[in-house]
Amino acid sequence: MPTLQIKNLRVKIDDKEILKGLSLVIRQGETHAIMGPNGGGKSTLAQAIMAHPKYQITGGNVFFGKTKTSGLPANEIAKLGILMAFQYPQSIPGVSASHLLKIAARTSKSAKRIALAAFNQQLQATAKSLKLPKELLSRSLNEGFSGGEKKKTEILQLSLLNPKLVILDETDSGLDVDALKLVGRQAEKLQKNGVSVLIITHYQRILKYVMPDYVHVLHEGRIVKSGKKDLAEEIEKKGYRKILK
Repeated sequence: MPTLQIKNLRVKIDDKEILKGLSLVIRQGETHAIMGPNGGGKSTLAQAIMAHPKYQITGGNVFFGKTKTSGLPANEIAKLGILMAFQYPQSIPGVSASHLLKIAARTSKSAKRIALAAFNQQLQATAKSLKLPKELLSRSLNEGFSGGEKKKTEILQLSLLNPKLVILDETDSGLDVDALKLVGRQAEKLQKNGVSVLIITHYQRILKYVMPDYVHVLHEGRIVKSGKKDLAEEIEKKGYRKILK
């Protein structure tokens, strides 16, 4: 699987610069956690990688393997195998989760082509492991779903499309303890299958289930500190102010 290379990335929203020369390398199968105070640029990094039109890259580049992804549209980035679980999943009236996944599986270069019956079986099994009610799969995506159901559905989509790298943008926010365990275990399965993972989070609680190889603190648009999992534990105990001194 390819390596994600972010080189001196600068991103602005409207006229405000958010990322100010951020560099990061995520190698095949590695899990990196990005933590940091509010407003530091964590979600901006995720959105910039996925080419959200609101986020303008003004400097630097993003590569996935030999492919330069900065400048590509979001659908082409997804076809390369980079997928994202959104912090605030949107509702899509008239399109069910199962229908969306079947279409995506047919068009994704990274997804394995399997028979419809086998795909349905895999869909039902993964939904069951996440304790997602069966009827949600045939309802309009995220319409009337609880916050936890939306986050579980995001992980369901990632799990079925055979990604090469996943971005979890505060997937743990709004989840109760039981839902967090289910989502964390499903993300752990991706890890065990060699998928690279980028976790964006405020807290280390999801890191109990999705073990990071590296933890980075993002502050004022730059990675200011990196370490292993114990850095997240230190942040939990001391808070960001002491860490950033």
